Amino acid sequence: MSSPKVLAIVLAGGEGKRLMPLTVDRAKPAVPFGGIYRLIDFALSNIVNSGYLKIVVLTQYKSHSLDKHIAQTWRMSSLLGNYVAPVPAQQRMGKHWYRGSADAIAQSLNLIDDEKPDYVVVVGADNIYRMDFSQMLDAHIESGKSCSVAAIRQPIELSDQFGVIETDPSDPTTIKAFVEKPTQTEGLADDPSAILASMGNYIFTAQALMDAVTADAQDDSSRHDMGGDIVPAFVDRGDAAVYDFIRNDVPGSTDRDRDYWRDVGTLDAFYDAHMDLISVHPVFNLYNADWPTFTGHRNVPPAKFVHAGPGRVGSAVDSFISPGVVVSGAQVSSSVLSPGVRVNSWSNVSDSVLMDGVIVGRHSQIHRAIIDKNVVVPPRTQIGLDPEEDRARGWVVTESGITVLGKGTVITP
Repeated sequence: MSSPKVLAIVLAGGEGKRLMPLTVDRAKPAVPFGGIYRLIDFALSNIVNSGYLKIVVLTQYKSHSLDKHIAQTWRMSSLLGNYVAPVPAQQRMGKHWYRGSADAIAQSLNLIDDEKPDYVVVVGADNIYRMDFSQMLDAHIESGKSCSVAAIRQPIELSDQFGVIETDPSDPTTIKAFVEKPTQTEGLADDPSAILASMGNYIFTAQALMDAVTADAQDDSSRHDMGGDIVPAFVDRGDAAVYDFIRNDVPGSTDRDRDYWRDVGTLDAFYDAHMDLISVHPVFNLYNADWPTFTGHRNVPPAKFVHAGPGRVGSAVDSFISPGVVVSGAQVSSSVLSPGVRVNSWSNVSDSVLMDGVIVGRHSQIHRAIIDKNVVVPPRTQIGLDPEEDRARGWVVTESGITVLGKGTVITP
């Protein structure tokens, strides 16, 4: 039998309000992550590694840097008809932009009609994980259902934070109910302490998806949301299956990172996901050569560490140090430094994320901070040591005490 035709749709229109100020002038999927990547690179890498090479990316808010990244980085072989195509909101169904994720697909049905796939993989663009969608497609076909929802196991006490999938006791692959953030729910038959939480990744039989979003677009009472409206419609008629992420065996994964998934929708989650990268045995291992995370590589020199005099040693431990970084007589620990960062003498950067082009002046102290692109930190500046002082300076401080400076923030000495 010939392989089924698959089109992948990446929903990348998220405004990312909870990631402010990192999303002041960029879409959430374009936010830098892990030194050299952007958030969307993880979704696209999973799709490509799964063998699906026809991909459309539906964009909307502040999409310029996202479009530019895709155009410069994600180039497929046109000889084989493969592509990654960013598609802006087109107002194909009236004078309105996307009213939700389902409406984004409804207004882009021409893309599905042109490609004529058998199945459509629909994923979000802003989660950190590693997943082989071809295994999920096999399970979808075997289920005989028109819709499959990927789900990850979470502690039952966190059920009020997720869209929870309740299954049919007689058939644990069939979704009985899809409940948004319930205060009470039942645990799994094989693990009463856990529930299945939606990952926001779906596979649909193509025609069934087209019919569903077309009907939804005409329903004025709908929120036009994939998880809130489309999936429940399939559930109500017994036509939705669940795919337990624990079944997904990605090449090169280890027991420690096999079922890792993190929603980086908040600043604290974004920070925590960075910290997951840099331990000796990382919770999420970017060094998996069997399932690489792809991105663009810029023409910058290697990282450099200089000075080895008394009290002035350029060093970094337990950290990601990107190309183009210069650590000059400073100390860096448990941090992620993006290309072009410079940390000058007698400064200390710890437990922090510094994005492209950040310059840290001499004798500065930075602790538990996220600093966006092109911020110049004057000499003898302290960031993250006193949350109240940081708030008084107009900087964002999260609930867990992470200080966040937006792109190009001007710091007065």
